[in-house]
Amino acid sequence: MEFNTVSVVGLGYIGLPTAAVIASRKKKVIGIDVNQHAVETINEGRIHIVEPELDMLVHAAVKEGYLRATTTPEPADAFLVAVPTPFKTNPEHTSHEPDLTYIKAASQSIAPVLKKGDLVILESTSPVGATESMAEWLAEARPDLTFPQTHGEESDVRIAHCPERVLPGHVIRELVENDRVIGGMTAKCSQAATELYKIFVEGECITTTARTAEMAKLTENSFRDVNIAFANELSIICDKLDISVWELIRLANRHPRVNILQPGPGVGGHCIAVDPWFIVSETPDEARLIRTAREVNDGKPQWVVDKVNEAVGKFLIENPEKTAKDVTIACFGLAFKPDIDDLRESPALGIASKLLSQHPGEVIMVEPNISKLPECLTTATLVDSKKAIEETDVAVLLVDHKAFKNTNKDEFLNKIVVDSRGIWTA
Repeated sequence: MEFNTVSVVGLGYIGLPTAAVIASRKKKVIGIDVNQHAVETINEGRIHIVEPELDMLVHAAVKEGYLRATTTPEPADAFLVAVPTPFKTNPEHTSHEPDLTYIKAASQSIAPVLKKGDLVILESTSPVGATESMAEWLAEARPDLTFPQTHGEESDVRIAHCPERVLPGHVIRELVENDRVIGGMTAKCSQAATELYKIFVEGECITTTARTAEMAKLTENSFRDVNIAFANELSIICDKLDISVWELIRLANRHPRVNILQPGPGVGGHCIAVDPWFIVSETPDEARLIRTAREVNDGKPQWVVDKVNEAVGKFLIENPEKTAKDVTIACFGLAFKPDIDDLRESPALGIASKLLSQHPGEVIMVEPNISKLPECLTTATLVDSKKAIEETDVAVLLVDHKAFKNTNKDEFLNKIVVDSRGIWTA
């Protein structure tokens, strides 16, 4: 197939880098997003998210006329759907059922501009069967066209799933270098999708079924979640036994077949903290280990909050003339991982929000990668590290940003430190 124009639906942390990389290969790219601010920012050659190298790539692509953003879908030869797949909400915020609303909305938005010969690829991390659902929504909106679920290899429109598998902070490089798992609803769908990705992917493109491709991404992230849960559970056990978990892991990892990850305050991001629940929701009786790992990691933020409360109590014992209202807590880091601005599903953000709501004294925030606090922290103050160290009594290290790791530990000598990331000891 010839792809002269490619449309990317959803210009977030995956969609925009993908659009920019394709545009850098001298292909016309139309980016679609419901966020008017994002669209205007991109059309000015700037970016609305933080990702190394992305700003230069977008600026060049827009300036050279290969990338343009809009809120209204336009005809193209291929459509890459990269929209969120969150949980359905309930009053208790305990629902783990996948919400495909954004995929359905994206499908219905592009359906009017589809034509015979087009390719539609779902990149959003999704529960098994989501690609088939997308194909059904497209077919309902365009009865004049045929789709793989009814016409197989002879369909007018090709449908495939190709999950993103990139690391924030390294997205541009990994989009090009990483292998891609491509699951077409038919062999011809897989072939068409492979031809599209070969425009910019230097890694291998491996074809399979749509369902297997969907499950592959969920499996990758569940594997990582289980391993992180082991490290997090180990840190809780070591704390109870008065053992340094950081030293323990260093020693255990000297075994040639052991590679324990580093514990932290929980698991965040749009993938690892979410995707395992998609497996659990489809197979609740079978996914016992996956469920337990999720519960361990979801419970770690409260454990950190409890440790902070213990630290406040320790400070008050050492300073009997003061009350809890006199104690200042500083949260160092809000992003879900180091050196990015992404707060999605961030355990650090959840911990900071809970401390802000529960602690009677001042709680200040340090996050070098953002310029303003999210809505859940609007009553707090965003400060730099220097000011936070000067003012705080209890320092809570939640993210191992380079800026924090490069800080001299001696600056915290007179502070009570709760280090959830082992910044100076890991």
